[in-house]
Amino acid sequence: MQKQAFLRKTVAAAAVAASLLGGLASVPTLSFAQDASAAAKAAADATAKAAKPNVVVLATGGTIAGAGASSVNSATYAAAKVPVDKLLAGLPELSNYANVKGEQVFQIASESFTNDNLVTLAKRVSQLVKQPDVDGIVVTHGTDTLAETAYFLSLTVHTDKPIVVIGSMRPGTALSADGALNLVDAVSVAGSQDAKGKGVFVTMNDEIQTARDVNKDVNIKTGAFQSQWGPLGMVVEGKNYWFRAPVKRHTNQSEFNIDSIDKLPQVDIVYAYGNVQPTAVNALVDSGAKAIIHAGTGNGSVADRMVKPLQDARGKGVLIVRASRVPYGFVLRNAEQPDDKYDWVVAHDMRPEKARILTMLALTKGAASTKDLQRMFWEY
Repeated sequence: MQKQAFLRKTVAAAAVAASLLGGLASVPTLSFAQDASAAAKAAADATAKAAKPNVVVLATGGTIAGAGASSVNSATYAAAKVPVDKLLAGLPELSNYANVKGEQVFQIASESFTNDNLVTLAKRVSQLVKQPDVDGIVVTHGTDTLAETAYFLSLTVHTDKPIVVIGSMRPGTALSADGALNLVDAVSVAGSQDAKGKGVFVTMNDEIQTARDVNKDVNIKTGAFQSQWGPLGMVVEGKNYWFRAPVKRHTNQSEFNIDSIDKLPQVDIVYAYGNVQPTAVNALVDSGAKAIIHAGTGNGSVADRMVKPLQDARGKGVLIVRASRVPYGFVLRNAEQPDDKYDWVVAHDMRPEKARILTMLALTKGAASTKDLQRMFWEY
């Protein structure tokens, strides 16, 4: 009996030892498997990252970086408060569409944008699009002058890479804030191959608008940005649907290049209204304006008491451009006023603020003739 008990204990001890040895032997095998799995995952992640486009988000402030006192403050808030890194960190969905990096260029409300801001921003965009590791640019911007900045970029940055300018009508703290989806859509468009060569876009409220045509038409609704010629397409769940293409000159086709522009000349706007007086025209000429955009009524109409002051301004070398304060339509040359006789220019379908942008750029090429400036309004 003692012998049998001894044998049983011996067998049991051997079994335990074998089990322990087997367990120890399995540890390196498990570790190697884990290492291999981690390496495979890292390689897969690297491959996936390399397959995604690289998009840089340049932040300038505005409502999209704004904050209200409560979630119901959709129109009352402080703009330009949230830095770009925080803005991007709150949207992990962006990584589904691109490898995204952020850069804070300014932190201002867009009504305070200056000519110097335009030049600084455009030069930075131009630098970035020359980099082979950058596939597209998104600019976050306040909505008040967003359309002007987008048009300026479309005229001055030479690239076929997509540039998208976006903002929001509600701060991120508000219920139904629109900025997050606008930013996701913008990154999706900026990183897409089918957007290449189409110029600069504004993607808000799911629409893809060309920078030339789009304007802020409403100051309180999320569908604020509209074009009388319609959007180029739509963005739905990260996919672009195109319906038309821009036909006016832009980006690579433009004769203007931000790389050779350091300063913009003074161009101002005079607004027409009933009982308008020439006070503004005279003051702007005296202050050194190189051109005056006359935002006339109707078909760019000019009140009788304003004709002589504008003629006198032209006689002093100031360019006169007839635009209209009416949102839609376009100004016809030699209708309402004898433009040929007065040596004036018409802005075509350009609103006064965008006519100012094009006229400033025309003047950077020297003392532009009215004939050459008129050509630009037809072509751009």
